Amino acid sequence: MFRTALRTVLAHKARLLMTVLAVTLGVAFVAGTLVFTSTVSAAYRNSSDQGFDRVDVAVRPDGADTWPGTAPTLTPDLVGRLAKVPGVRSVTGVVSGFTAVAGRNGELVGEGWPTQGANYAANSGAPDPRYPLTGGRAPKGRDEVALDARTAERAGYRVGDTVRLSVDGPVRAPRLVGVFTTDSGEVAAGGTLALFDTPTAQQLFTRPGEFSEIHVEAAPGTSQAGLAADVDQVLPEGLSSTTGQDLAAAQALSAESSVTSLRTTLLAFAGIALFVGIFLIANTFTMLVAQRTRELALLRAVGATRRQVTRSVFVEAFLVGLVASVTGLAAGVGIAAALRPLTSSFGKGGHALPDGPLTVTPAAVVTSLALGVGVTMLAAWLPGRRAARIPPVAAMGSVYAVATPRSLAVRNALGALITTVGAVTVLGATGMDWEDGQMVMVLGGAVLMTGVLILTPLLSRPFIAAAAPALRAFGVCGRLAGENALRNPRRTAATASALTIGLTLITALTVVGVSSERSIDQRATATLSADYVVRMATYEPLSGTVEQRLREVDGIGAVSPLREASVRVTDDETNVTETYVTGIDAATVRSMIRPNFTDGSLAGFGDRGIIVSTGTAEWRGWRTGTTVPVTYPDGQRDRLTVAGVFEADDLLSGIVMDTRTLDPHLETPRASQVLVKAEDGPGEAVGRGIAAALGDSPAVLVQSKQDLSDAIARGTTMMLNILYGLLAMAVVVAVLGVINTLAMSVVERAPEIGMLRAVGLDRRGARRMVRLESLTISLFGGVLGIGLGTFFGWAGCRLLASDTPGLELVLPWGRLALFLALAGLVGVLAALWPARRAARLDLLGAIRAE
Repeated sequence: MFRTALRTVLAHKARLLMTVLAVTLGVAFVAGTLVFTSTVSAAYRNSSDQGFDRVDVAVRPDGADTWPGTAPTLTPDLVGRLAKVPGVRSVTGVVSGFTAVAGRNGELVGEGWPTQGANYAANSGAPDPRYPLTGGRAPKGRDEVALDARTAERAGYRVGDTVRLSVDGPVRAPRLVGVFTTDSGEVAAGGTLALFDTPTAQQLFTRPGEFSEIHVEAAPGTSQAGLAADVDQVLPEGLSSTTGQDLAAAQALSAESSVTSLRTTLLAFAGIALFVGIFLIANTFTMLVAQRTRELALLRAVGATRRQVTRSVFVEAFLVGLVASVTGLAAGVGIAAALRPLTSSFGKGGHALPDGPLTVTPAAVVTSLALGVGVTMLAAWLPGRRAARIPPVAAMGSVYAVATPRSLAVRNALGALITTVGAVTVLGATGMDWEDGQMVMVLGGAVLMTGVLILTPLLSRPFIAAAAPALRAFGVCGRLAGENALRNPRRTAATASALTIGLTLITALTVVGVSSERSIDQRATATLSADYVVRMATYEPLSGTVEQRLREVDGIGAVSPLREASVRVTDDETNVTETYVTGIDAATVRSMIRPNFTDGSLAGFGDRGIIVSTGTAEWRGWRTGTTVPVTYPDGQRDRLTVAGVFEADDLLSGIVMDTRTLDPHLETPRASQVLVKAEDGPGEAVGRGIAAALGDSPAVLVQSKQDLSDAIARGTTMMLNILYGLLAMAVVVAVLGVINTLAMSVVERAPEIGMLRAVGLDRRGARRMVRLESLTISLFGGVLGIGLGTFFGWAGCRLLASDTPGLELVLPWGRLALFLALAGLVGVLAALWPARRAARLDLLGAIRAE
């Protein structure tokens, strides 16, 4: 039986080609994902170890509740005390913070990756061993800076050039005096690192004489754990030590979690492609079994048992799956290898990955091969069972095994039950909150999809009947195409199902994406009266000087910062909680925002009058007139009064108070955003004036309300395009399925096509018949997929509305029509080769086949 199966595979190489290709694509997707993410994980892990090779112990604030103003500081005195601890080789005070670097073209370098600044610690004039200089010298003073070699190259800077950078909004222009190398994984990943001398770094990122961290290097023979224990003995309360190994492990774990998320996402889409491939494989083997009825029946007649016949089909599936999986694994490794340099060439700001060898783990090999072979054999299981049931008497004639009415009735009943359970589950999930309902909806959606796919043969009949008038317009060819699609509803359903799955997911993502975009746009701009919003591109806080500079711009009517600070709120004698408050200028608030109040108004806002969002008011039991005892960051206490309760949005939420009340209690007033109202409304000149006042800083975004809306639309479009690209693999497999089914159907119906040709159907008519059949099946899959996707999109929006107030369903009719047109195009393109094959069929040979 093994030899028989092998000969059968070799005899039907062309018919199995599409199946092999579909499995190969799916396995290549899986293998490429596993190898690429394993390579990135290993590279990040190695980079993390290198980045902390000179850090045996790090001293940091331990995060204990020392607010307000009592947290211990990392001072030079502490550095001196740590240097005297036994087993210490060296101690380095570290200062770090956000620093954005602009290239010569004015664009931000390393956007999307950590862009950091730090201190070059030249202890006693000695070079800083952490940052070996490859050119120039160490920076000294406020007007000098050093850049890592990668950043200098990408930005186009050389020693002696003026570098444009920003720490908190306004542009600074120090001179580049040095270029250095670093083993930082964040820099290797595409980030930037700028170095200042220690006093300058402290002025920019902390306070004079204060460090962000202290790094301790152990003397030879001293363990990290032992040194950490000794260091803890001299640390004041509120500070703690961490070993370099733990820091490296934490950083590697952080990188691994990001890679894990990427791996999970990619594998999910690879799984979709393989799931779609199951229909192609099942269809192929079903048709092969039907076409080999005589051959299998003869095997039964000469003594083969049912088990042997089933085993022969499984052996065929195993061989096909093995060839496809090995090919897919090789292709996946090639894809992973190609992705490494590709990710390093995304423009001049190249987001490079850490260097490291390609990592092909045994798990990736075993998973890829097992998945490809397993999916192929799973899909061949039902055709194998049908093959075993073929009676030996079938060898005496040309009887093909057809589904009995009873089996179709059982299938329809089972499908209706599963569909009902899935629909009820999805509808039930729409009434839950996001946290509880998302998994319920995913499971319900999978069940509902399964039920609909089982019912697809039943659903195909009314669709094709509805399409009959349009098909009749093409004469005999159209009627024959409709009859061919109806002849075997299971085959039609299996062919359309692959396309249905892809379009269901695409449609659902589009409906949810477009609806979310509209909701986010409304939440971001509905309550905004200001003409411009100024903020850092990386959401870092803006310097207090930004507000003053903007007030001096011609054409500006009003400026108000949005501050964020932490205060303590006393709800009763014992319940004291720390919470964030937002500060806004009460003098200009009416020209900047228009909150949607459910109680009270802005009339009492200002001085000690505050407004709060509905969620905060409900949680704390507040209403208009409630007195709120608070403690500011400097320890001062106050009593505030609720002047109104408003609906939260993306601009304002929680507790909002007057900046004139909040600012005196802040050590360094900064703004998360600055709202600007122009005297004559927004205009190009005003926008240019705002940007020029901040030195055309690449780190600062100056956005009008229209810019905010456009940015939201671009973000949604980019997300959907990425998802479309990932789902394209499933659509490609679906196209292969249509091609394969039609091509094998042409072979199966060769005698019939030959007879039609004999009675007058010309080659053009044969091609048209196959094309119309393909178009009908594809449009059926498209209509079913778009309908299901719209339902899932509606359900997803209902579920998201529990977490996103104001979210409403938006049906993008234009895109839905485009998806249906693309489904029709898939049908036309998929029929090109089968239609050509039908037209070129040898007329006499086809008639003699039976």
